[in-house]
Amino acid sequence: MTNTIALWMALVIAAVFAADFFVFGWDLHIILGRLLLRLVEWVAFWR
Repeated sequence: MTNTIALWMALVIAAVFAADFFVFGWDLHIILGRLLLRLVEWVAFWR
């Protein structure tokens, strides 16, 4: 992955979170946090 691609991906992700926060109010950060917690618990189970 080049630096240009990484920068564009970071900008797109930041734009999605900004749109969620300012426009939609979906609480996307909470949903993703819960999914990440479930993933960590699942991976820890297989350890």
